[in-house]
Amino acid sequence: MSIIKEFLRYNRQTILPEIGDEGQEKLKKAKVLVIGAGGLGCPILQYIATAGVGTIGIVDFDKIEIHNLHRQILYTEDQIGLPKAVTAKATIEKLNPLIRVLAFEEKLTIENAESIIKDFDIIVDGCDNFATRYLVNDTCVNLRKPLIYGSILGFEGQLAVFNHSGSKNLRDLFPEPPNPKDVPNCSLNGVLGTLPGMIGTMMAHETLKLIMGLPTLKNELVLYKTLDWSFTKLTF
Repeated sequence: MSIIKEFLRYNRQTILPEIGDEGQEKLKKAKVLVIGAGGLGCPILQYIATAGVGTIGIVDFDKIEIHNLHRQILYTEDQIGLPKAVTAKATIEKLNPLIRVLAFEEKLTIENAESIIKDFDIIVDGCDNFATRYLVNDTCVNLRKPLIYGSILGFEGQLAVFNHSGSKNLRDLFPEPPNPKDVPNCSLNGVLGTLPGMIGTMMAHETLKLIMGLPTLKNELVLYKTLDWSFTKLTF
């Protein structure tokens, strides 16, 4: 019965010759950790879950607030005050009961990063601060884990794949994090809710391609400006 359900659920992607049953089996066996269940994390989680990634981890220590709701589309108003990781887990399990979802309701720190990250195949960085970004990057380098990177601000987003098949990492592109005082953020500068949806979906897309062995970004940074729909791809 489970095999039939899997066939029916994933048929529209397995009929693609680049995916097939072999690609779907790779998704089923994959273990992906998503850092952050906010604006980027929500669409990432939705799409990798519905595509059939077999084991998904969610790291987030925040609770849902009303100002999250315009862009963090896994949550509803009656869930304000609940922990994001646990709430996202429950929603994702309803979206796809065939997969396994793990919630880590804790802040990622130097002390726990390696123990959380080590059991996953691919790490997806959907966090919203540079300290965590560099911690995740450095831990992935140490553990030889590929990292899907994305960031947003205003109407612009960035996308890259780090530390995969000999490719470079975040510090090769930006050696040191900026001074926190110089860093703009969504709470002060704002963000249109659809932007994290677009960039998060692109991050999910790269994650799925990486799992299935399809071509992905390598030593390239995509800059996406949504006001004029311009793409720039920088090689580093």
